[in-house]
Amino acid sequence: MPKLRRVLAWLVDFTLVVALASALAVLTFHRVSALVTDVPELATRGGWDLLTSRGDVLDASQDLGLSLWDKSVLYVEQAFGLLVLTVFLYQWACLALAGRTLGKALTGLKVAPHLPGRVRAARRAAVTTVADVAVYAVACVLLVEGQLVLSVLVWAVAVVLFLLNALPVLSPGRRSLADRVAGTAVTGFGLSRPVATPLVRTS
Repeated sequence: MPKLRRVLAWLVDFTLVVALASALAVLTFHRVSALVTDVPELATRGGWDLLTSRGDVLDASQDLGLSLWDKSVLYVEQAFGLLVLTVFLYQWACLALAGRTLGKALTGLKVAPHLPGRVRAARRAAVTTVADVAVYAVACVLLVEGQLVLSVLVWAVAVVLFLLNALPVLSPGRRSLADRVAGTAVTGFGLSRPVATPLVRTS
């Protein structure tokens, strides 16, 4: 079934995204752990803050804690930024070079028309990345920064964008939002429909 093949293709590609996100999460965890467990650096920084605080121990410790938190948040933001950039480059490179992602290749699908290295591939990759990853990443970053209400609103926008991109695939035209923006269509064996040719009457 064509629809099932597109779902399977998306699952394969999204599994790669999840694997990358997991690897970045582990890397970020180790970076934050190294930041917290670096005793000599913490002692030096804490001692300097205490000396320059004129005896205000509470203020010095608070500044140190905020500094560690800010760096931890920065590491998280860097991880999400790298995730979004890598997903876009994966989508763009696959479409520009082969006309298909790994998931589409494994399910016998391709994106047509195929224009290597052109803007069309970049547009499709950008919409796919935004709908699948980027807006969710922004919502998570806002949550880490303490913007709970704004994070929930962005999360809702992310869900709507995902549905706008995914649900049209189940329609008869089978063109996602990314297809419509880029002017492409997903084709493959058993997916392309015969083009009706007008009957020519001969006298």
